[in-house]
Order: sequence, then structure tokens, then C-alpha cells
Amino acid sequence: MESRQRTMVKALVWNAIGLMMMSLVGLIMTGSTSVGAAMALINTAIGLSTYVVYERIWANIRWGRSHG
Repeated sequence: MESRQRTMVKALVWNAIGLMMMSLVGLIMTGSTSVGAAMALINTAIGLSTYVVYERIWANIRWGRSHG
């Protein structure tokens, strides 16, 4: 089982990568830095929250784990 701290670090690193990518996509698609940044921030907030919940649920499911 993963610690809550490990889950949070993984989530933050993954979302930092996603924030950079979404900012770039938003800029390319809209031509606006501010609209691209707003899209990226909203997406990151939603993604971080759902990722943490998702990881914590899976941390408590024993199916598919090997114990050896």
C-alpha cells in the first residue's frame, strides 16, 4: 500500500506536467496566454482532485496485487 505522502507527491508531479502541457495546448488553440493559462489551471485543479481520490481508492483494493 502506498503512503498518503507518496500519493500526493505523485499527484503533484503528474499535475505539474499536465499543467505545462495544457498551457501549451491552450495557447496553441486559442492564441491567448491568459485563456490558455485559465484552461490549464481549471483542468489541473479538477485533475489533481480526482487523481488523489482515484489513487486512494485503488490503494485499498487488493485485487491484482502480488504478495511475495
